[in-house]
Amino acid sequence: MKKLVSFLMALMMVALLVPSLAESPEGYPEVVEGIDFGGATLYINPYWGPTPRSEDPDEDQALTYAYQDWIMDTYNVKIVEEQLGNWGDAQVEEVQNFISSADGTEYRLFIMPPGFVGNGMANGWFADWANNDLIDITDFDIWNAGTIDFMSKAGSVYGVSKGASEPRQCVYFNKKVLEDAGIDWNTIYDMQANKTWTWEAFENLCAQLTKDTDGDDVYDIYGLVGSTGDLWLASVFSNNGSFFDFDADGKLQITAGSDNTMEALTWARDLWNNYAMPQGEGNWDYFKDAFKAGNCGFYVYQCYGGYNENAELADMADDWGCVAFPIGPKGEDYVYVISENVVVLPNVYDEATTKNIEYIYDLYTRTAPGIDDSEAWIGKKYEICSDERAVDETYAMLREPEHARADKSQYLGDNNKVLGSNTYGNYFWGMLGDTPQALFEAIQPAWQSLVDEFNNK
Repeated sequence: MKKLVSFLMALMMVALLVPSLAESPEGYPEVVEGIDFGGATLYINPYWGPTPRSEDPDEDQALTYAYQDWIMDTYNVKIVEEQLGNWGDAQVEEVQNFISSADGTEYRLFIMPPGFVGNGMANGWFADWANNDLIDITDFDIWNAGTIDFMSKAGSVYGVSKGASEPRQCVYFNKKVLEDAGIDWNTIYDMQANKTWTWEAFENLCAQLTKDTDGDDVYDIYGLVGSTGDLWLASVFSNNGSFFDFDADGKLQITAGSDNTMEALTWARDLWNNYAMPQGEGNWDYFKDAFKAGNCGFYVYQCYGGYNENAELADMADDWGCVAFPIGPKGEDYVYVISENVVVLPNVYDEATTKNIEYIYDLYTRTAPGIDDSEAWIGKKYEICSDERAVDETYAMLREPEHARADKSQYLGDNNKVLGSNTYGNYFWGMLGDTPQALFEAIQPAWQSLVDEFNNK
């Protein structure tokens, strides 16, 4: 605490001795001359309620508040976090209403769910972040690489986020089930480490696990279970496939018919039909209890199901481990599909104001000098997970930017709507009843209409 008090006193002395604030306190960013908001307010609008300042801050909070106050004093701006809309269409409506009446004098940034940015991308609502010499969005130690990719179009970047992505699709395994089948589960981590954790390796283990133990011609143990939606997504992107993407001219196009995507969906469908525990008469999410009950060796799901506090696997009796989804034959590394909130700046300001707002947002969202948050992501994961290798080797690895992939079908709506529901042909959820190629041929006209509408707005 003495260190903190000394630091804050030094900051106050800088403010008293250098009224122009031409120099920064030690460790602070250099002051960019010429940026002055004239006392205006910059609103940051998430779709959730903001976190108020603590009345009794700890040391890190005090450092953060001092740093934020320095930013506001230095650049003569008040920064306020304020909820306007709610998740989804409500936030889209708030952005649209603001843009339709904006005169460039009220400063606002909005935070949006990724499945709801499509209308803004199609209609040019968002300002570009790519050509700002005050920030470097290619520094992926600060900026989120997956979001940059997701919001990139014809050389421009229309939305950003900070920090590492939250890992999503992964493969859990029940250690007892594997050990009962004579499989050393440590070898799966070893394969992951040396890049031999592939579709083939995964399928071989699933085949080894799937068995009838009591001779009644009914399987008692299955190789895998899980969310088929996550299996389809992870398989496609692990094989360097996709469903939609931009061409060089910034036009959205359907890529789901590519060889890589069809190969991935065909493999995943066969894997499921051969080795997965069927739903039977259970609920759609039967797989959650089935894995915890020890009926399946592997579980394809998302990381929050195991690593987060109060996660679904927290009360599982058997120990479990976790690895990345395996690499496909056309893939190069372990990947997952991101689902990060996107920060957008309405495209209603002149070039100088746009750059200044983007820069202030960058400053405001940095970790305050004096705080080491390099291991903040760990939280209570060691307490929640059954083994350290799941945290140290899988979760830590997946946080690196090269493993994050963006699913650009979200420009047309959230995944459940575009890929999964009956709205556009029930593509994902029909996979077990027909071939991926037949389903693609059936749904392609509906998808093409969506793409044409997006491109022509």
